[in-house]
This record gives sequence, structure tokens and C-alpha cells, in this order.
Amino acid sequence: MEREKKPKHFIQQPEYPGGPKELTKFIYQHLRYPPEAVQGKIEGTVLLEYDIDYKGNVVDTRVLQGIGHGCDEEAARVVRLLKFAVGRNRGVRVLFHNKARIRFKLPAPAQVQKNAPQQPAQVQYNYVTTTAAPAPDEQPKQPATTYSYTVSFDKKG
Repeated sequence: MEREKKPKHFIQQPEYPGGPKELTKFIYQHLRYPPEAVQGKIEGTVLLEYDIDYKGNVVDTRVLQGIGHGCDEEAARVVRLLKFAVGRNRGVRVLFHNKARIRFKLPAPAQVQKNAPQQPAQVQYNYVTTTAAPAPDEQPKQPATTYSYTVSFDKKG
């Protein structure tokens, strides 16, 4: 019978599921550049301190160093969405403090155009085939046949 290892520390620190890479990925997936900052061409780093309760929820955020123009509020909003895994701390309800640096960088204009979805060019051709006109006393042998083609060009590269 194998015994469980005792934790290294009496109080276990909260961890984001997946580690620091997943934490960074989550933040930048949910971060929206504020329109006011885009218009003002504001870039920079927001330094936040946040509190994590014993359940793993972010309960409070404080901006330690901000850049304004809505970026501080957006960084705080995204950090409040985080959910951490907290180990059992022997019934002690601990409030953890952590810091985060969130960088706001405007996308390059060339990247915006390059990543924009492009509509493929389409050309449509319609062909109608008919037979020679029948004599007035004759019935037409075949009805007219219509063919329709759509050709799409996708730009790759």
C-alpha cells in the first residue's frame, strides 16, 4: 500500500491549470484592445496585483502601473476571469496575492491586412444551347439545354 506524499509546504500556492503558458494564452485570447487606446495609438505594459481566494477565484485587482486609455480596466477585467486550482490547505482559508504584467501592443498594419479573411474571386459563366428553329408545322424535338459554371480563384501565398 502506497502512502501519499506530504506536500512540500504547509500552505499550497494556487496554480493555473496547464501552467504559466496556458495562463498567458488565456489572457491574450480574452484581451480586447480598447478602442480609445487604438485611436490614441497607445502601447505599453500594465502591472496588476490581484488576490486569489481559497476557492481559486480572483476577488480583487489593483493597478500598480498603468498606461490609461482603458487598458488598465481591460487588463483588470481579464485577470478577474481567471480561475486557479488551489490545494487543500488543512482548512485554512488563505488569501493569495499575485502579480501580472499584461502587454498591449498594436498590431502592425501589414499584419492586419495579411490576416484579414480574403474573399475568393468568382466568375460565373452561363451557356445556353439551342437547336435550329423548327419549321412552323413541326414540334421541337428537344428543349433548350442550359449549362451553368462557377469558377473560383483562391489567392494563396
